[in-house]
Amino acid sequence: AAGEVIQRPASIVKELIENSIDAKAKKIEIIIKDAGKTLIQIIDDGIGMNNKDAIICFQKHTTSKIKNIDDVMSIYTMGFRGEALASISSIAEVELKTKHITENIGTLINIDNSNIKKNQQIAISKGTSISVKNLFFNVPARKKFLKSDKIEMKHIIEVFIQLAIAHYEIEFKFNDNTKTIYHLKKSNLKKRIIQLFGNRYKQKILPIKEETSIVSINGFVGNPMDAKKTRGEQF
Repeated sequence: AAGEVIQRPASIVKELIENSIDAKAKKIEIIIKDAGKTLIQIIDDGIGMNNKDAIICFQKHTTSKIKNIDDVMSIYTMGFRGEALASISSIAEVELKTKHITENIGTLINIDNSNIKKNQQIAISKGTSISVKNLFFNVPARKKFLKSDKIEMKHIIEVFIQLAIAHYEIEFKFNDNTKTIYHLKKSNLKKRIIQLFGNRYKQKILPIKEETSIVSINGFVGNPMDAKKTRGEQF
């Protein structure tokens, strides 16, 4: 069954941004239309894929993130099971444009319902652009269970913020129906928090750093005077 991985548009956004991060992207652009039901597009300037990898990346359990069994004990990538792209391509129409850093020519692949409809060479700069259209077009029951655009968008932004905070060294641009909601330049952690939540956070947060023999922790903790009843800004 297509996946436990993909429950709603936000799941796709999470999986694709994580792939871009694993591809060592310095810039990631996210384009959303109709809360992801019509279009989710992620464009990155990462290492990209060659033609062979671009074809097999949609097959079940194919991954470039582990080469041998020992790698499983030292995983440092966001994903490694090779489930997401297979799941996405089985419940949406997907267009992949990619060019590996060492190649002169890129690859365009169109796939829907897990079937490759087009595979051709194209001129493209290094990196990957992946578009996911018409989510759940072939699973009407799943489509029916999606909530309103406002609620689905809230889930997408939540996922985006979590990844953007953790990866402050990457530039992010987030567009919703042609409007740019976020344009985050690469920065440090404190600046990224302020970029996302506003200037008032300059006074609201205190740095923490602690190292013991079993754990090291660093980040920012809120001023107790600004505590909230909800957990919305806990990461």
